[in-house]
Amino acid sequence: MSEPRRRMSGKERREQLIQISRTLFAEKGFDGTSVEEIAATANVSKPVVYEHFGGKEGVYAVVIDREMQKLLIMVTEALSASHSLIKLERAALALLAYVEENSEGFRILVRDSHAASGTGTFASLINDIASQVEDVMVDEFVERGYDPKLAPMYAQMLVGMVALTGQWWLDVRRPSREEVAAHLVNLAWNGLTGLDPSPRLTASSRGLGQRLAQAPQRPADAGPHPPGSRSAGSRSPVPQPPSPPTEKELREQEKARERAQKEQEKLREREQREAEKLAREQEKVRLREQRELEKAREREQKEQQRLLREQERAREREMKELEKVMLREARAAEREAVKRAKLVGEEREKLEPSE
Repeated sequence: MSEPRRRMSGKERREQLIQISRTLFAEKGFDGTSVEEIAATANVSKPVVYEHFGGKEGVYAVVIDREMQKLLIMVTEALSASHSLIKLERAALALLAYVEENSEGFRILVRDSHAASGTGTFASLINDIASQVEDVMVDEFVERGYDPKLAPMYAQMLVGMVALTGQWWLDVRRPSREEVAAHLVNLAWNGLTGLDPSPRLTASSRGLGQRLAQAPQRPADAGPHPPGSRSAGSRSPVPQPPSPPTEKELREQEKARERAQKEQEKLREREQREAEKLAREQEKVRLREQRELEKAREREQKEQQRLLREQERAREREMKELEKVMLREARAAEREAVKRAKLVGEEREKLEPSE
């Protein structure tokens, strides 16, 4: 004899409906999915869906909000790296990782958001990400002497390029996401005139296990020598006896140490600013999640009140119908009694002459 099936709690049933709706919305879109189909897939009645979400729009809003927050948090974490190149690499990887690991969610996001759902759209999500990238672009433009007023436009360009590439890669899935990210960064970082024929991500972004404390510095002697020149080690210098440093050399050494200290101080200040910025962004995300949770609770309370009102009206209608039925039956019984009395009277009239 099979064991009786365990009854789901309200929380478990709600989560089940969300996951089922997520799959159906990804396959068929908002308009192609019905409450009947959601309920049938979950093996429940339609009122259960209405009780939890108030209808298709309610569950769609929850699904959209979850996916938007998930992707936004992934990209926000990627932008916490210290060097701009690493930020760009990790942001591209974050989006492609979301596409690969949350294909259903991404398909829902890139569809046109239904007007009746009251949810954000993919375009609004891209704008949220672009606003964070904009802060990075402003710092880079100021440091390089470019006009920071152009940062918002460049942020939209970068985010749009990555987002559209993610939509294309959603179906083709070739090459790997690391290779796609490397080519994205190659175009964004080097430009068409400076493309690397064999781009690769930095070791930090490939591993995603370490956070860089500073930008990787290439040793001065690691690059190729100009054509026609000879490396310093190609000659055999005549040994010279060591001479004590001159006063000028000592001053230069002291200046070099001061410059190094200033650079380290700048680096510490920059890292502190980035840490503060990350803390602010995390606080924004936390507050946004809290507001969304409060809104969801308000929606649920309103929906529960609406359902209670509908149930009360239904009970009133049923009572009225029952009263009508009872009244009709009473009238019918009264007519029947009158008819029988009349028949009895007629019978008596027929019997009286015969007596």
